Amino acid sequence: MYNASSTDGLYDPSFESDACGVGFICNMHGVRSHEIIESGLQILMNLDHRGACGCDADTGDGAGIMIQIPHEFLAARCADLGFTLPDEGRYATGNIFLPPEAAERTFCMQVFEAVVRGEGQQVLGWREVPTNDAHLGDAAKEREPAVWQVFVGRGPGMEDTMAFERKLYVIRKVLEHTIRGMHFPQKDYFYVNSLTTRTIVYKGMLTTMQLREYFPDLHDPLMKSALAMVHSRFSTNTFPRWPLAHPFRFLCHNGEINTLRGNVNGMNTRQHLFLSELFGDDMKKLLPILEDGASDSAILDNALELLYFTGRELPHCVMMLIPEAWERHELMSDEKRAFYEYHSCLMEAWDGPATIEFTDGRYVGAVLDRNGLRPSRYTVTSDGLVILASETGVLPIDPATVIEKGRLQPGRMFLVDLEEHRIISDEEIKDRISRRRPYREWLDEQKVTLDTLPEPAHVERPYSDDERLKRLQL
Repeated sequence: MYNASSTDGLYDPSFESDACGVGFICNMHGVRSHEIIESGLQILMNLDHRGACGCDADTGDGAGIMIQIPHEFLAARCADLGFTLPDEGRYATGNIFLPPEAAERTFCMQVFEAVVRGEGQQVLGWREVPTNDAHLGDAAKEREPAVWQVFVGRGPGMEDTMAFERKLYVIRKVLEHTIRGMHFPQKDYFYVNSLTTRTIVYKGMLTTMQLREYFPDLHDPLMKSALAMVHSRFSTNTFPRWPLAHPFRFLCHNGEINTLRGNVNGMNTRQHLFLSELFGDDMKKLLPILEDGASDSAILDNALELLYFTGRELPHCVMMLIPEAWERHELMSDEKRAFYEYHSCLMEAWDGPATIEFTDGRYVGAVLDRNGLRPSRYTVTSDGLVILASETGVLPIDPATVIEKGRLQPGRMFLVDLEEHRIISDEEIKDRISRRRPYREWLDEQKVTLDTLPEPAHVERPYSDDERLKRLQL
């Protein structure tokens, strides 16, 4: 929807950084309710001081919420439009930013449907998402897209849910590459917020107070979820944009990734060597993996989804991208050290002061950078609620119901499994993942270090040291 890779006057996007507000609430028993969504919106409004606005106080840097797909609500709305949704989990949906001009919007929809058909799936229908921009500032309105939901059904023989999710990932990447390669006036308005069977994102260039009013869907009692992940954006050195609002497709982020340039260079250098039995020939359709000109957190989300769709659990992906301090940790188990050492050969750490919250609809959690420079605090109640945010006090909680409070520690992961209905400790999840493969054995057999290389053959120098210095100075 924009190109942040170009400079504009004194502005240079390479200096982008942020310090935002993040939070989530979930019912660890997996019970869906409208109250979870309302509580998520309340957390967001209580993080208003973490967000930012321009000189126009009604134009926010960005606010958003991610919830589980509200099947009951969507089925009712689609029935009103004249088409029927399959059972929950048998279709995918997502909110899409489209050009406000009707002809350009229709063109984008036609391209979308052509890509879906080309990948063997089917578009079940479209729904225009109601929006209320009465309170938006002029800058937000100037770039305001149309927001539509698309519904994609499984094609013939597509019975495996993860295979369908991978195909949706391919569809989205092909679509993004196709639209960007075309030339029409409003292509910069096109952005797919998400396209999955599990979660949906409502976000925009909004303040925290505007989100619930901008999207009337969020008020409907039929909108139910067992989790709500929210974000209030503070863009320190960059301009706000509609697609830069969080959450992204898997995560939201408080902080900045200091190693971004090296991370991007490493991925771009290696991506043409990528192979996956799960994708086969589709792998080349995904390239480039990282979105050119996107923010640090959007690019981190690009990397995370690649690791996820190539067969790893979400906590495994997060451990790869944001490792704890392991190299000189004398008390760490050898299995965990071997895990981190092995994966350091595949992926440079995405380092920086950051709290990363993440979810795929089953797992919801957070990880803190290994220096611990972004706070995150959590509360667990006796009725199964788990609240984690960039600060405490984001919701009024009866102290009598609180069974645990804590602070996320540097390099540690906080994880809730909504299928197992429990909090999984940092030690348990990392021990389980690090023991899943023989990483130490693989390192011993395959890793080559400089000190193991044979001594090079002696080569006579053609010049004396003085002569060599003279030649170097020429």
